Amino acid sequence: MKVWIYFFKAPRRVIFISRRRLITNVKRQLIRVKIALSQEKAETKEMLAIYKRYTMRQATPEEMKLANKQFFDVLKGLGIGVVAILPFAPITLPIVIKLGKLVGVDILPSSFREDDKPK
Repeated sequence: MKVWIYFFKAPRRVIFISRRRLITNVKRQLIRVKIALSQEKAETKEMLAIYKRYTMRQATPEEMKLANKQFFDVLKGLGIGVVAILPFAPITLPIVIKLGKLVGVDILPSSFREDDKPK
């Protein structure tokens, strides 16, 4: 009788541990997305402030280069948003990103790239 308890107990424990690991990984990925979106939000606010100063002729050319770079990041985010709305987005979005890397086109905004982030 005890053999049956141990036989059935182990698979339940393995399933419980694997489910917990999956939930933890999903939480970590969502936190990474949250951090990237908050960084993008701060950069966009800074971009709008620079454009506002530009309308009053108070922005420097370096600030305008920074603002224009962020504007292109916003456009990239809008392009990914269109792909994310399409059906089968969990399949098509990674394929589009991989094809962009193969062709040499950067599809992701700067806050979502891992190579620019400090470790």
